[in-house]
Parts: sequence; C-alpha cells; structure tokens
Amino acid sequence: MKYVIGLVLILFILGCTQVEIPEEKYCTEDEDCVPAQCCHPTECVNIDNKPDCEGIMCTMECAPDTMDCGQGRCVCRNNMCVAEIE
Repeated sequence: MKYVIGLVLILFILGCTQVEIPEEKYCTEDEDCVPAQCCHPTECVNIDNKPDCEGIMCTMECAPDTMDCGQGRCVCRNNMCVAEIE
C-alpha cells in the first residue's frame, strides 16, 4: 500500500510541473506563429523569430510532412507555436 501511495504522489507532482516554453516559440494566439524554415517548413516560431527568407529560393515541390501546399499551418497551442500538419 505504501508503494501505491508513493506512486500516486510522484505522478501528482509530475503532473503539476509546468513545461518550459522556449522564448522563440512562445505565443498567445495563432497569428503570433510563423514557419521556422524558409523552405518546406516543419516547425513554427513566434513572429519575432521568423527566418530571413530574402534571397532564398525553394523548390516548387510539395514535400510530404511539411506545411507546403497547404498541408499544414502554424498554430498556438498551450502558449507554444507548433506545426499542425495533416
């Protein structure tokens, strides 16, 4: 019984800890988030950390598992910019 109570206590403590959000991914709404890569983006960052894509040329391919060609978008989930890829 002591082990069960200890296990429950440990799980409770772990469940109460907050996940640290990296500064470059912090957001409050979807509009705060943009792709983190210029070409074939798979991750998102807040708009203050958007990459400088001036002069970058990307292929016209719709790469799978990216946000290319409307396959995904950047959203704000639990105050963190994430890629929602279909």
